[in-house]
Amino acid sequence: MNLTISGHHIDVTPAIREYVQNKLERVRRHFDQLIDVSVILSVDNLTEKEKRQKAEINLRMSGKTVFVESVAQDLYAAIDTLMDKLDRQVMK
Repeated sequence: MNLTISGHHIDVTPAIREYVQNKLERVRRHFDQLIDVSVILSVDNLTEKEKRQKAEINLRMSGKTVFVESVAQDLYAAIDTLMDKLDRQVMK
């Protein structure tokens, strides 16, 4: 599995990288045939300050591609919501 974690207008620290990898383990338990995973973390300059942190994931499996995004006030909350949505999509 190829894992790419990148950030737009944000530095991806080792703590954030490890947090995303630990959260992906839950998805990998349900479906272990992942080919490519691309995670993009970003900070948007929106007028509403409540939802500025954005997390996106593009997951390629054998025969299917899943794209999920999540927006929240806190980056860790956005990652949590993202992984919940991704888990539900993979279970389908």
